[in-house]
Amino acid sequence: MNDAFGAPQTLLLLGGTSDIALAIARRYRADGNLRRVILAARPGPRRQTAAGQLRELGLEVAELDLEARNPDSHATTVEQAFTAGDVDVVVFAFGVLGEAERAWTDADHVLEVAEINYTAPVHLGVLVAAKLRAQGHGSILALSSVAGTRIRRSNFVYGSTKAGMDGFFFGLAEALRGSGVSVTVVRPGFVKTKMTAGLKPAPLSVTAEQVAEQAVVAARDGKQVVWAPRLFQLVMLVLRHVPQAIFRKLPF
Repeated sequence: MNDAFGAPQTLLLLGGTSDIALAIARRYRADGNLRRVILAARPGPRRQTAAGQLRELGLEVAELDLEARNPDSHATTVEQAFTAGDVDVVVFAFGVLGEAERAWTDADHVLEVAEINYTAPVHLGVLVAAKLRAQGHGSILALSSVAGTRIRRSNFVYGSTKAGMDGFFFGLAEALRGSGVSVTVVRPGFVKTKMTAGLKPAPLSVTAEQVAEQAVVAARDGKQVVWAPRLFQLVMLVLRHVPQAIFRKLPF
């Protein structure tokens, strides 16, 4: 449960090896009284490394298996996460970029991207929301993307999955209003992380730490949506009204 100053003490990271998820944990640790992190991710060296980094901060860390593409396992993962007590903040941080051209020509690959980026977050979102409603408090941070606010030809499969995820969590925020549970949708642009390693940074690129700082502040203030960087809100407001014939020619 949150401490006397309203700061979270227990954090659940769904996709706990994500650079942004780990940056959020570090931010909560630096800013408040975070004591325990439940790190849910696929087992392996990356999870072990992430757990070690968190323990070096003096945090108690519990590791759980999370298989996004195995929905039959989701209920067990969520049940285990809440077994030891209340969870104050849940971060949805898993996802894949996929291979843009392969994704619309390879049926198996597009299914993989869709299940990881959309189906799994929605399924887990319903399970997590039920737990948070039952305990009467909590916050959800859902890491979406500006790629979902207007779909580009260059990565339209990825963008479409983020548009769906974004819409679900935005609607979940409304559905949970008055329950004591809040939802913040985080819409970063290009983030310099291991997931984007090797890609040319886009304009208005940000770091995982910058996204984490804005996300934590937004959740604390009860905001429903946060853009990272904030200027992207204005940029996307303009781009949403650009005719498609012009939009398809823009150099990004």
